[in-house]
Amino acid sequence: MTAMKARRVRDYIEHIVAAIGRIESYVEGIDRAAFIKSSLVQDAVIRNFEIIGEAANKIRTVAPEFAQQQAHLRLELAYAMRNALTHGYDSVNLLTVWNTIHNDLPTMKQQMAEILRALKYDE
Repeated sequence: MTAMKARRVRDYIEHIVAAIGRIESYVEGIDRAAFIKSSLVQDAVIRNFEIIGEAANKIRTVAPEFAQQQAHLRLELAYAMRNALTHGYDSVNLLTVWNTIHNDLPTMKQQMAEILRALKYDE
């Protein structure tokens, strides 16, 4: 991967990590019932899932070889979720969103942080 592509990928990964951090802060201290009741928190979380998905797609577009090498990141699923949230705005399953926050984001955050460290080390 060229230095320019590596910088762009790093930027997109930083966007993903930041969005995950914001989601974590929005749901800190609330339970599922409170999340389901709060359209404010839902909107903030969904917006950041859209950012994650869009950044994931940009990684796939800018550096497809990197995306293939890092298939475990499942960037295509992040983009699919973004599309489902954006285009299916009127039928969002909030339990799926809640479960994704707790079941998938911690792993994604860890994976992205590891890759970010590796990309910075390669500079």
